[in-house]
This record gives sequence, C-alpha cells and structure tokens, in this order.
Amino acid sequence: MFTGLIEGVGKVKSIRRGGDDMSLIIVPPFDLSHCNIGESICVDGVCLTVTEISGQTFSVDVSAETVSRSTIGLLKQDDEVNLERALRLSDRLGGHLVSGHVDGIGKILKKMPSDRSWILRIGVEEGISHYIIEKGSIAVDGISLTVNRRSEVFFDVNIIPQTAKETGLLKKQVGNLVNIETDMIGKYVESLLKADSFRDGKAGNISTIDREMLRKHGFGD
Repeated sequence: MFTGLIEGVGKVKSIRRGGDDMSLIIVPPFDLSHCNIGESICVDGVCLTVTEISGQTFSVDVSAETVSRSTIGLLKQDDEVNLERALRLSDRLGGHLVSGHVDGIGKILKKMPSDRSWILRIGVEEGISHYIIEKGSIAVDGISLTVNRRSEVFFDVNIIPQTAKETGLLKKQVGNLVNIETDMIGKYVESLLKADSFRDGKAGNISTIDREMLRKHGFGD
C-alpha cells in the first residue's frame, strides 16, 4: 500500500524483455541500505516487487498483465520514473490509499499554466471515469492528486510547484500517456451495490447491505 506522495524521481538503467514480460533495473534517488528483496516499490504508479539489489540499483520483474494495463511497457533506457516505497503502518497518510494496481492508461489532453501552478486535462475511457468524482482523489503516475473537474471522457488536476519539483509529471507533454488508479473505495461500494453481492451464496438470504444502509453511512447521494 502507498500514499501517492512521491519520494523522488529515479532513472531506468536497463531493460530486459522476455516474451511479453520484462525486467527493469532502476537507479533510485534514495538509499537502498534498508530495502529488502521481496518488498514493494511503486514505479510510476505501478506496484512492483524488488527481485534484486545491487549497489545503488534495484531490479523488478513486470508481468505481461502489468505491461498490458500500464505505461511500463513503453519505458526506455534512461527514462525517469516516479518512485515511492511502501507505506509503513506508523507513517502519516498524507495523500490517499494507493494500491499500485493501475486501472488503465490516460492521455494528457491539455497542459495549462495557472498562476504558479499547472492544470493538466487527462483523457480517460468511460470505464475509468465512472469511478472519478470532483474533489475526490486519484493517482496519476503514482502521484496523489485532487480532481478539479470531470466529465465522461476527461478530468482536470492541479499541479502545484512542490509536486512539480518532486515528480516528473510536468516533464510530460500533451499526447503523452500516464497510469491512472482511481480511488478504491468507489469500486468496493459499486461491488456491494450489485445485486449478486446482496445474496448469501449458501443460504440464498438477502443481505442487510442495501442502498439505504450505505446512504446512512455516507455512501449515498
């Protein structure tokens, strides 16, 4: 689990491809002395497992499924990537809960200056926009951001100077692709509201979870 608060920008040292899978060697901006093989690191919003540590580099394997659903497969040697190590239970949760399980890919449609900040308009498919709400949280290349506006085909986010400094997001141009992870809470609520989720598979009893109960607990209109 991650927070969407990027620790720094790393660099892809090398890429090895094997069929539809791939492996990356990454040079991070942080010390690896306390990093262990098997732990998770979020790379441009994608949760990957450390498979090897050598000096000041770490290696990760990327499955065909991850390649197909994210921009990781488009990376080239020397590309920069946003990095965040896994959340400790004792840490402050400054962003929002980010799983590193990418929902899909978005495209930067507009990049507009706004005083000292920038506004990015990112196009998404309707299947993703369904889970996006105004003033809700979203992860773009692993960065926790607040949605300013949304439609069925795009959403806007504001990039403040601090975010621009700590991440590589503003180096991307109109037309570039980004990894999108929507807030997981909305997906759980949708699952609960589906009719099949209301029935007990063994007894066939109707669950006490319904729209009225969810509304009372803050999930309604």
